[in-house]
Amino acid sequence: MKDFYSLSEVADILGTTKETLRRWDRSGKLAPVRHPINNYRVYKAKDLEQFENIGFMFKPSLEQTHEPPLRHYNAIELFAGAGGLALGLEKAGLSNILLSEINKNACATLRQNRPHWQVVEGDVAAIDFAPYQGQVDVLTGGFPCQAFSFAGKRLGFEDARGTLFYEFARAVKEVQPLMCLAENVRGLLEHQGGTTIAGMISVLDELGYDVLPPRLLKAIFYRVPQKRERVFIVGLKKGAGLEFVWPTESQDIYTLKDALKKGRLYPSDVPASAGQAYPKGKREIMELIPPGGYWRDLPVDLQKSYMKGSFNTSGGKTGMARRISWDEPCLTLTCAPAQKQTERCHPEETRPFTIREYARIQTFTDDWEFAGSLTSQYAQIGNAVPVNLAEAVGGSIVRALNGYYGR
Repeated sequence: MKDFYSLSEVADILGTTKETLRRWDRSGKLAPVRHPINNYRVYKAKDLEQFENIGFMFKPSLEQTHEPPLRHYNAIELFAGAGGLALGLEKAGLSNILLSEINKNACATLRQNRPHWQVVEGDVAAIDFAPYQGQVDVLTGGFPCQAFSFAGKRLGFEDARGTLFYEFARAVKEVQPLMCLAENVRGLLEHQGGTTIAGMISVLDELGYDVLPPRLLKAIFYRVPQKRERVFIVGLKKGAGLEFVWPTESQDIYTLKDALKKGRLYPSDVPASAGQAYPKGKREIMELIPPGGYWRDLPVDLQKSYMKGSFNTSGGKTGMARRISWDEPCLTLTCAPAQKQTERCHPEETRPFTIREYARIQTFTDDWEFAGSLTSQYAQIGNAVPVNLAEAVGGSIVRALNGYYGR
């Protein structure tokens, strides 16, 4: 544990903005001090203990190590994308025996990197999962968030028809795995006032699964140099006696430097690769932004012309015209690196991150290649579950299965 934390680190750890921390300083809620050696404004570790959600950082590290599987554990994944979740589960010791994906380029990515994986391309509704009953330990999927239309207090399996979650639930019903794992964006927790996720839990309960309280995991606590969050839903087959423990958060925060330079995460600097460029007008704007800065660092007249109607709206909008610094985790990657007002600019060069830089920020290995056009590759990477986050969750799955089979 460190004695002091920088402004950027505390903002990342608490999931807030630097502007909020400055307001807390003015109000007396949380005040920085001067570092005894370099005189920088920093926060004392003991002053951060008041925040319950980060209390683990100020205790002796209990970070879990991976247990090797006691036997061969099989997994099926729906909506597999470019393989971030599947690769992470593989690194944890699970074997992917079937992956379903509708995007042809993502399927090509999966086949190119893992020729032995069975990749089924097309509509998941056309797949018969019944032949896999009794052969699968865990079924996973990151289905799109869709609204349900149903009457009554509980959602039944048939009520979910017409949604991609229904296809996930159908696969669970047909396969009857020991565990099921669903992942989604943070917005699922509040979607339709929480009724959407409550409906999903209701369906899985009807299908014979005890569903743990959904958990929002922050990727920065799982060896990912990115401020990304994902919601995970875990279902355990009723009566099986399975015990699942969420992965322990790491005390270390990884930065963009860790992603792109030789060091703690990778044995070499990021390899060269293709990447998009900013159009002339945007490049001229981004040239004026310092590392760690954003649109507020522009002259006021340029702020107004760049932000247009958003200039007078509330909220920090700190992701707009943003240049990432070396010593902070990257903001959540989007599917298009030069998309208007969601920039993620390289700290030194005025350009978006390249394909290989994007992949490293998502903790893909350097040998994981992406198929399709440049636009498609960015989208595949931007939509992926960070590999190291998936590996951490996979480690918890393996421990649960070891406990089941090792009795």
